[in-house]
Amino acid sequence: MSISSLLNTTNSTTSSNGTDRFQELGTEAFLKMMVAELQSQDPLNPMDNSKMLEQISQIRSITSNDALTTSIESLRMGQSMSTAAGLLGKTVVGQDVIGQEVVGKVDKVVFEDGKPYLFLNGTIVELNNVYGMASENASLET
Repeated sequence: MSISSLLNTTNSTTSSNGTDRFQELGTEAFLKMMVAELQSQDPLNPMDNSKMLEQISQIRSITSNDALTTSIESLRMGQSMSTAAGLLGKTVVGQDVIGQEVVGKVDKVVFEDGKPYLFLNGTIVELNNVYGMASENASLET
């Protein structure tokens, strides 16, 4: 069973009216567009070498940035998994999905769509919404 079905949440989609369509353009589509531009240039009036090198540099920069973004996302996901797993058995305080403060022992951790969710006595709290914790013998500090 998915977290979103447990939470009864729906994904809202935003209208693309008034948004910059280039921001929605994926890396692969952008690279295809640049290659198509290079292939369709006039052979009698080709692009000069500096412009060609500039475009090749842009292609390399884009692919490098894309790989870096993927690596950073994987690192963030691993850190979140480690942090959430470290909270198992700990008493934490945070906000549940409807904004109410919840205090309880973490008895389960679930990951969905790259986000860790903690279960405190049956209540679901996203890891980002935890703002305090205590060991079993210590008082809870927020």
